[in-house]
Amino acid sequence: MNGHTFLLLGTTFMRIVTNTKLVQRNSQIATWLFLGTMAILIGGFVFVNWSFFTGDIPSDWIVLLQVVALPLVFVMTIYSVRMTNLWAREPKPHKAIAEGLKGLSKRSILYNYHHMPARHILIAPQGVFAITTRWHDGSFTFEDGKWKSHKGSFSRFFSAMRMDGIGRPVDEVEQSVKHVQKLFKDIAPDLEIKPLVVFVNPNVEIDFEDDPSVDVLFTNEKKTPNLSEFMRELNRQQKDNLQQKAVLPLTQEQIDAFEKATLPK
Repeated sequence: MNGHTFLLLGTTFMRIVTNTKLVQRNSQIATWLFLGTMAILIGGFVFVNWSFFTGDIPSDWIVLLQVVALPLVFVMTIYSVRMTNLWAREPKPHKAIAEGLKGLSKRSILYNYHHMPARHILIAPQGVFAITTRWHDGSFTFEDGKWKSHKGSFSRFFSAMRMDGIGRPVDEVEQSVKHVQKLFKDIAPDLEIKPLVVFVNPNVEIDFEDDPSVDVLFTNEKKTPNLSEFMRELNRQQKDNLQQKAVLPLTQEQIDAFEKATLPK
């Protein structure tokens, strides 16, 4: 349905609009990169040990292939791991976010992978959110605006080699907010876009020594702070302010204009 999907969450419907073509394409790329890397590794092993298998002195073209194979495998391995982490690793971010938002008002809309670099945009009665996710597991500490991993030296070395560290999710989501603000510039110029950093892996542990400048949440309801409770708390605050009815911060006409301008026809 042109990338548009609808999800039943509890007793309410939340509309979810996912760029399924992009998800499927990048998942396939990750798979083919993995298979290609394995094929080159096996072929490289044969070429590197050519003289052992044949007893002959390797020719110039075999030596050249040996020289080319190693850096090629290195680059493909890094890219394959990154693509797998972003597009093939479970739980997939758009599904984890949807699960974490179960019970949200049926007026809510979640857009996935249509407005890059803002990978996820949520329009709900609680506000409009730009969401940046992290797939990482393990233990982390947030202190002085920095993320510290508690992996061993060996694990940190390979993580650095694969360039799959946690990075700067707060900076990333702030850039996403600016991008979403530009998308709404002509539709709702005064609209506030709220940033959220969401960790989707249930096995991640974070020790917050300091409060980050944006809300950092988990999709897993067993962890605190989690996405579900965060939305419920915002809803309670609205009720305390006498806003009893769940009302979107945008009119239907504004949402239609946003989708017309930014979604594929």
